Amino acid sequence: MTDEQINILGLSAGAVTALTFLPQVIKTWKEKSAKDISLYMFLITFVNEIMWLVWGLLINNMVVILTNAVMLVMSGIMIGLKLKYNHK
Repeated sequence: MTDEQINILGLSAGAVTALTFLPQVIKTWKEKSAKDISLYMFLITFVNEIMWLVWGLLINNMVVILTNAVMLVMSGIMIGLKLKYNHK
């Protein structure tokens, strides 16, 4: 496998990983309900993504940086939605 193919594979895997929370974000937003969502899971994920992002920055790996930046945003959105809709 060439370096370019390896980079494409890494970026593709990163893109799929980065979008894993998107269906949950959309569902929660549409239904305006987060009663079955675990706040602690997303808090742990948020902290984890910060650590991965910092590590990616330290080693200057764009796949790690981009993947975890998007995951951080998705986790943050889910935390916000959980806090907003928790009362319902």
